[in-house]
Amino acid sequence: MPSNYKKSVLTLVLGAFLMSCSAIRVNYDYDSQTDFSGYTTYNYFSDMQTGLSGLDERRLIRALDSMLQSKGYRLTEEPDFFINILSEEYRSAPNSAVGVGVGGTGRNVGGGVSIGLPISNSGIQRMIQFDFVDAQRDMLFWQAFSESGFRDNASPSVRESQLRAVVKKVFSKFPPKIK
Repeated sequence: MPSNYKKSVLTLVLGAFLMSCSAIRVNYDYDSQTDFSGYTTYNYFSDMQTGLSGLDERRLIRALDSMLQSKGYRLTEEPDFFINILSEEYRSAPNSAVGVGVGGTGRNVGGGVSIGLPISNSGIQRMIQFDFVDAQRDMLFWQAFSESGFRDNASPSVRESQLRAVVKKVFSKFPPKIK
């Protein structure tokens, strides 16, 4: 095979691997009886404890404001719903291993040794929870959980980009299409 072809294939495989490591997973839940068209304004709980650094919290809120406003929602002092954000960082366990076995026999006697070698490092993950609470009824009506990779030594621009990607993925299906 030509050298350039090998490099291209290696680049694609490496890129796919890196993308899979930083994938954003999202789970949603909502009250199917909710009329989402009745919500046009929002604000954040004043006592919100996000669990994020002050800088990351501002980055996330800017990204969320931008997304919601692009969908026609307005930030106001007297909102239709409040937003609460919670987050947590945790270390994920390695997800795969290679087993190496060594054994021998001789005159009806056998033995063996097995060693598990992790082939991927456990990484830091960040879970961010978004709760939407009806301001009049004080009732949760929509919730989303995102999980993604996180590097605490990432540059500010990488952190901003990652938080924007989380918001984009989380709110790609908001408001939900209720049948």
